[in-house]
Amino acid sequence: MSEASEPAPLLEFSNLTVYREDTRVLDRFSLTIPAGQHVAILGPNGSGKSTLVKLVTREVYPVVAPDASLRVLGRDRWMLFQLREHIGIVSNDLMATCTRPITGRDLVLSAFFGSVELWPHHVVTDTMRDKAAVAMAIMEVEHLGGRLMTQLSSGEARRLLVARALAHQPRALVLDEPTNSLDLRACRDFTACLSRLARQGTALIMVTHHLPDIVPEIDRIVVLADGRVRHDGSKREILRADLLSDAFGVSLDVQERDGFFTAW
Repeated sequence: MSEASEPAPLLEFSNLTVYREDTRVLDRFSLTIPAGQHVAILGPNGSGKSTLVKLVTREVYPVVAPDASLRVLGRDRWMLFQLREHIGIVSNDLMATCTRPITGRDLVLSAFFGSVELWPHHVVTDTMRDKAAVAMAIMEVEHLGGRLMTQLSSGEARRLLVARALAHQPRALVLDEPTNSLDLRACRDFTACLSRLARQGTALIMVTHHLPDIVPEIDRIVVLADGRVRHDGSKREILRADLLSDAFGVSLDVQERDGFFTAW
């Protein structure tokens, strides 16, 4: 009897070069993230982190080259609506787009239509409502269902955005600089929800320059610099003062407490 084949990686970036206007932000970039793995992609501003997210969502495209490819779950072509059922993405661009006078519940339900609000032609089913309710419960935002997004704090809005991404029950969640604009309490509450998600089986891909975003369940760290992978390994191997000082171009000290890391 033959052995079962290995599952396809969640993401495979191979030899990708990306320009944003006249600036090369990724330079022959390659990275593989297996399905189910929790990963933090760390790096300074301008290192290419957010461009990776935009590659997955097809907001940007790489230079055409014979050996360049981007595969998601083994496929290089997806309908974006289908892709949302496998990977939920929460970005700062989405945060800005969703700050409008719609209720939190309608925002989460809009995930099923690829919009950021509900329109008269959208038919919301009981199954959709049930899935939205589960996602909101996971992120502990059921009480925000009737509130307008314009009335919420940044932390409340961010948790609703994650609930929206979870409505399809995706295999993985991609978070781009997730704690931007959050205060200390909102950061603590948000990371507690992410830790719970990771323990329940949702793979986390954290794209950040902020070490405290990296919840204890994440063990693999990928450090970007100048559009390439500078370091790649376990948290203990990579979150060191010498390696991070090299990547960020400044002298840093690193400290760990209860599985979280900080640098200054």
